[in-house]
Amino acid sequence: MLNTWRFWIWGLWLLLLGLPLAQAAYAAEYRPLAPAPRAGLTADWLIFNESRNRLVLYLPDYHAPVHAYYQWLSIRPGKPLRISFTARERLSLFLDNRLVFSARTPASYTIDLAALLPPGSQPGSHLLCVWQPDAVPNLASFTNTVPLVTPAKAGQPSTAPLAAQPRPRGHQGQNVFVAFLLLIGLCYGGLRATYQPSFARIYQLDGLWGKAATDQDFLVKPTLTWLNLVLVLLFSLSFALLLVAIHTNIQSIVILRALFDVAESAIVVRVLLYTVLVAGFVLGKYLFLELMGYIFDVTELVTIQYREFIRTILFMGLFLPVVMLLYLGLNQRLPETVLWVSNGVVSLLLIGTVLRVGRTLHRKTSLLNLHLFSYLCATEVIPLIILLKLIVFTY
Repeated sequence: MLNTWRFWIWGLWLLLLGLPLAQAAYAAEYRPLAPAPRAGLTADWLIFNESRNRLVLYLPDYHAPVHAYYQWLSIRPGKPLRISFTARERLSLFLDNRLVFSARTPASYTIDLAALLPPGSQPGSHLLCVWQPDAVPNLASFTNTVPLVTPAKAGQPSTAPLAAQPRPRGHQGQNVFVAFLLLIGLCYGGLRATYQPSFARIYQLDGLWGKAATDQDFLVKPTLTWLNLVLVLLFSLSFALLLVAIHTNIQSIVILRALFDVAESAIVVRVLLYTVLVAGFVLGKYLFLELMGYIFDVTELVTIQYREFIRTILFMGLFLPVVMLLYLGLNQRLPETVLWVSNGVVSLLLIGTVLRVGRTLHRKTSLLNLHLFSYLCATEVIPLIILLKLIVFTY
């Protein structure tokens, strides 16, 4: 009986002594480890979780986009750590909650993070923050500009792969843009040689603001001919090149990103996607005009309005490849000038189309009638404001 009591007493002591050790082992097993700082940028970004008061890994398909993104980096003063990125206006970079860079104009930048540390900083981990106040930063454009090589052991050659060298913005996808421009030029030349009378009727400067007889000759022709369909596709391709090359941040539009999430590096796919979207908008506008014409009881104006819309955008579309040539030649030296020219041409295209359509409708029936003026605002002015906001004023 005494031995039994001794056995239970020793077992109780062992249990009491082992419980703290088990708790310590359990805590050590599940204790979250701090993320190891990297010597260069990676594709993994952190966002601030207010409820947990900590930084968590950002998952694009899980978390909603935010304006600030973070990364822990290992930076040593005096050892360059250069990064390259494409920034919109007012994009800011912070190191350890200290502002070190702010973009004044939309352009591509290359900076040395080590040079931005304050004097006397110690080597170690530093928190990089990318913040855009009015949109989502273009995180895909943040890359390392120097290869990150893992030190090899003595007597062994280094086998670490070199990081890809990013290209300046003026040369990103240059071959793709040149190939598409050559295709556009060949198609325009072939159509002009094959359909010379119809081609001249559209692309004639004095016919755009010319006599009423010239206008009437075009407005009585069928709208959806094979020539017009091909020209609409060429216009859509030219406009898509402009959006991909210059207005790159249009992909940050929430609705567009939710429906068509295309990587920044897939330039050909993005060009083809925007071409389909622009062509769908141009061809689908006829259904929109039919609906609004039925609502406003002005269905007799729909055909004339749509034919004038088609003729005007096809004529103005000839200037879009010229802007692309300016982009390829001058964007590396004068990016802001190219952006202003692009915004000006797009604004002229959109506003000129509305003015031309309004002038043609006014010839058919006076727009001084409040009912017809409301119809013009619903079908032309309001879509114009939306497109200007999305394409021009945002950039």
